[in-house]
Order: sequence, then C-alpha cells, then structure tokens
Amino acid sequence: MTDPAQLDQLCINTLRTLSIDAVQKAKSGHPGTPMGAAPTAYCLWQRFLRYDPADPEWPNRDRFVLSAGHASALLYSLLYLCGVKAARPSYKESDRLAVTLEDLKTFRQIGSRCTGHPEYGWTSGVETTTGPLGQGAATSVGMAIAERWLAATYNRPNHDLFDYNVYALCSDGDIMEGVCAEAASLAGHLKLSNLCWIYDDNDITIEGSTRLTFTEDVAARFFGYGWNVIHVSDANDLERLARSYEIFLDTDDCPTLIIVQSHIGYGAPNKHDTKEAHGEPLGDEEVRLAKIAYGWNPDAQFYVPDEVPAHFRDQFGQRGAMARSDWAEQFAAYRQKFPDLAEQIDRMQRGDLPDGWDSGLPDFPADAKGMATRESSGKVLNAIAGKMPWLLGGAADLAPSTKTHLSTEPSGEFQAPGQGGDYSGRNFHFGLREHAMCAIASGLSQSKLRPYAASFFIFTDYCRAAVRLCAMMELPVIYIWTHDSISLGEDGPTHQPVEHLASFRAMPGMVLIRPADANEVIEAWRVIMQIRDRPVSLVLTRQAVPTLDRSKYAPASGVSRGAYVLADAVDLSPDVLLLATGSEVAPCVTAYEQLASEGIKARVISMPSWELFEAQSQEYRDSVLPPSVKARVAVEAASSFGWERYAGSDGARFGLHAFGLSAPAKVVAHHFGFTPENIAAAAREQIAQHRKSSAGGEED
Repeated sequence: MTDPAQLDQLCINTLRTLSIDAVQKAKSGHPGTPMGAAPTAYCLWQRFLRYDPADPEWPNRDRFVLSAGHASALLYSLLYLCGVKAARPSYKESDRLAVTLEDLKTFRQIGSRCTGHPEYGWTSGVETTTGPLGQGAATSVGMAIAERWLAATYNRPNHDLFDYNVYALCSDGDIMEGVCAEAASLAGHLKLSNLCWIYDDNDITIEGSTRLTFTEDVAARFFGYGWNVIHVSDANDLERLARSYEIFLDTDDCPTLIIVQSHIGYGAPNKHDTKEAHGEPLGDEEVRLAKIAYGWNPDAQFYVPDEVPAHFRDQFGQRGAMARSDWAEQFAAYRQKFPDLAEQIDRMQRGDLPDGWDSGLPDFPADAKGMATRESSGKVLNAIAGKMPWLLGGAADLAPSTKTHLSTEPSGEFQAPGQGGDYSGRNFHFGLREHAMCAIASGLSQSKLRPYAASFFIFTDYCRAAVRLCAMMELPVIYIWTHDSISLGEDGPTHQPVEHLASFRAMPGMVLIRPADANEVIEAWRVIMQIRDRPVSLVLTRQAVPTLDRSKYAPASGVSRGAYVLADAVDLSPDVLLLATGSEVAPCVTAYEQLASEGIKARVISMPSWELFEAQSQEYRDSVLPPSVKARVAVEAASSFGWERYAGSDGARFGLHAFGLSAPAKVVAHHFGFTPENIAAAAREQIAQHRKSSAGGEED
C-alpha cells in the first residue's frame, strides 16, 4: 500500500479495531472513545510527538498524557504499534515491548500491562496514572512547569537541553471536573506555551448526552483563562488536526486548547453517538458491523497489517530516535563545558541527593518555650534547599503561614517573565487551588524534580484525590501540612483537623510524620529526603512546643525508626507506657516527671510515624512497646481511631470524638482534657486496672 491517505486510514482503523477487540475480549472497558479519538491521537503521535520508542525515559521527550484514562485501550494500542520498549523496573524481561499483543489480549486481566486505567510505573509509556477525571490534565500542568523550570535553570546558549512539549487528551468529563478549572487557570496565568490540551468533544457521558448537564461555552471559558483555543469540527480531518498542532507549536505566549469534535463509537452503526458506546463492550454483532464499516475482516481479531508497525517505525520511531540521538550528543558537549550543571542533572534523573545535602542543618537547643514545628521546619527546609537546587515548591496561598517560602539562594518566584519573577524561580504560588497544587506536584516529581506542596492540614479535604494517586504512583512528593490539631485555636472547628491523621495513615504508600519538637523536625527531614519511592506527609503545629532537652531525654534520631523511647523508668522496667505524637508528647513528658516524683515508673514513647515504626523488626517494636506492659495511655489531639493497635483494647486513649471548638489554643486543649494532670491520672488508673486484672487472674 503506497497511497499515504490509505495508509493513514489503515493505521487509524488498526488502532480502533485493536481497542474494540481488547474491550470485547475482556468483556469490560470503554470502546467508544478510542474509536472516535483514534485519528486525533494518530495524527499527534505519527506526525508531531517527539518520543524515542527505544528510550521512553529520555528526559527531553514530549509527554503524552491520556487524561481520559477510560480510553486506555487506545494508549495501549499506540504503545504496541509504535514499538515502545519496556523501561520500568517492574519488567523482569529484557528487550521486551512495553505492551505486547498478548498484553492487549489480556486487557484488564491480572498481570497484564494493559490495566483498566493507565498506571504509572507499571507500563512504560504511561506518563501518569489516570482514570479519576481531571487528574491527568492537572498533572500535565506540573510537567509543563517542570520543562519551563529546567530550561530556565539549565539551558545555555547553543545548549537547549530542555524544550519538550506536553500534550493531554481530555474528555468531556475532564473538562467538567473542578481540578481541571484550577489547573487551567494557573497554566494560563503562567503562560505555559509548551502545554496543549486536546479536548475530545464527543458530547457523551455515562448518563447520556452532555446536554443534560454541560452547556457552557468551553472556548469562552478557556479564552478567559488566557489560553489559545482552536476548533476542529471533524476528528477524521487529519489535515485540520495537523494544522491545529502546528498552530500550537507556533504559539509562544500561552497554552493551547484544541477542541476536537468527534463521534463516540465511530463506525458502530447502532451505538454511534450513544452512551452505550462509552462504558461497556459493543457486543459481538456490533463489533462485526463496526469492522465492516471500516472495511475490515469482521471475523479477524487483534489483526495488525504488516504495513502499520512499519509505518509507525518510519515516521514516529525514526523522528524520535534522531531527536534523542541529537540530544545525547548535545548533552555530551554540555557535560564537557558545564560539568557541575550536568552532574546536577544526572543526580536529578537518578533521584540521588547532592553530596553534603544535610551538612548545614540548624541546631535547636533546649527551650521550654520552644517554637512551632512549622517554624523549625521552615528553617530546615531552607537549609536543605541551599544545597539542593532542584528542591522547590510552594503553598496554596499559605506560604507565610506554612513557613515554606524559600529565601536561600538561588530562590526567586516562579512566574512568567514580566510578572515579577521568571521560570527559574523555586517558589511556586499556586493560589487557592489545593487540588491542582497536589496534582501539579506529581507532575513535577514525574519530571525528576523534588517538589513540596503545603497547606493547612484541614484543606487536604480539597486535594485528597491527587494525593491518593501520588501514593499509588510511589512518587516522592513532600507534603507539608500545618495547623495540625485543635490547638490552632480561635479559627475554630472549621479549621481544626480531627479525622485527618487517621485518614492519611489509612492510605497505602503514604508515610506520615508528626514530629514532637524542633529536633524531631530535623530528623524528620533527614528521613524525608532519603525516601525515593513514596510520598511523605509532614504534619506540623501552628503553636509553639517545647524543644526538649536531649541531654536528659533520648536523642531525636529515633525518629528514623518511627517510634522510640524518649524517657524511661530508671530500671528500664516501666509500669505504664505513655504514647504520643507531635504536640502531645510534651504534656506526656510533664506527666512522666510528675509520676516519677510519686515513685511511679512510666515510659514516654514518641511515635511520630506509625508507618516507619511498622517497618521495623518485631524485636525492635517489642523493645519500645513491651508486650508484658499492658497499662498504656495513648495521647493525640485527633480522632483516636487506630490507636487501639498500640494502646491495646483496654488501654486509655486520649483523643477526639467530636469536632473542635473556637477559643484560644490553651483553652481548647484544656476543654478536651489534653493536660499533664489528666494524662497522669489516666496512667494511675491504667496501672491500678491492670494490677487488679493481674491479681484476679492469679487467684483464678
């Protein structure tokens, strides 16, 4: 076949039929969008996307994000036909394709690389996990921001190491989701001209026509955000699609939205433009009819004409290989001329820390008044940032409160040129967009930067979906959550997190650290910076907490093990255990001293991170929490849910069973009983209770 138009159509129909067959064989999935959007994706990949299939981790590759994750069969078919190689550690086989034909045949089945929705880290070529709508689009903004920062920081005259573009294929559902609005607003403000969202406008959602719920003028909305907006009235018009992509590439002052009108279930005579084509297989007979409409053998399944992979190799593959080879030569020359900068890029790509990254950390002497852990964290953050240029981030309009503004040089504000900063700034201003902030942080991390994102702990309610996906993707994003308890005081219960510690501890893959004082903050940051495969939530106080005297109590280095004995009975044989995290450790220490003066042997255990503690050996855990000591008091100014694991079913648990209170912090703490006197009283009761129980058991 030599006719270019016919060959293009053959490739498009191969994408369609592979997607249809994968969904039909699985008896599960979403065939309609791959059928309608196949020309849109084909034109981009075959004619424009700069991506070397032999090196899918190449740092300067263009990124393609399938934000419409339900159309995953389309992405998997592209990866297979383009011959993208496996490059993830999850692949055990060498010289394997990222997606094989067998993977397509086992779509949505256990062990297949073709999972129901694209999963980052599992399948090479998947740039981010998508499925919850809006997440992929918002994350793509982080990738685009990363390119702008990398280019501004590392490019030099005649050495443009970073100039990639980011494309995201979005659905009606993506465009409806609030996180999309947040991310688009920020992208327009930042003038991210390397970002292109392709809106597959097929007018169908699960419930039916979008006329049920979605009649706004999307183009006008994005014009208002400061985007360039292009219309393509027919997804099958490859030349109009190509011209739209060219306009994007020629636009240098704003992001681009291409609105492509398509037909869901294109070619299926009875399900074309229907909601039934969205979320369920077509059915055997409709599959046959669709294939006949494409001029396909209706009985052929997973059929790939020889011309199709060859055509992708000749255009997509060759273009990407040449671009990657040219980049490698350029980077070799760059390394000779700028060895220090090249070393930074190498370390960044490997996820390594700079030498001496922790050599300048502050020292916090004992201080009964102390400081808020948000304050000490800000000092430690700036000290580390001074040694690690690619540690960067910001807050959702709360940097002065979360103490996350970088002042160490180089710092600066990340802004479009002419807006009071430039793209090399390390301080990001996300505005009141917590959800977009966290999705963007994931995109920054996937671009090998080391980002942090900060807000009040209560506002994690706004961004949990993005945080959850970050944990699923095992990205080392640093979350800094402040104002961590009822002790933030007068702002009242609307701002006082109660259930949030328990919620984050329940999230697989999340490490939560709630340090007790300034020195535990230092050790928490030591732990955080060395974690490469999980996000961390650093949970900090608004109010001052005492800086403990470490000549009297155990060193804070115990933070690395999640929990440690802070203060112990003289004979190391306690009668009662006092367990606490964060700001509740100090009153436990006061209660410990009071009990000691009465001749009662107590042990104070600081437990900043349950996740780190659970990773320790059983021997170590038993040495901290001796199974023989049943008298226990757990103290945390939050929901007590989960503390029975450590306090035991009969242990005392000081926690909250209601929302907070609007009053000064000390009044609120006293109102809810978080005082040394109450803790000491509970300890006495626990000792008496368990002694009585033990005595009764002996009599029996």
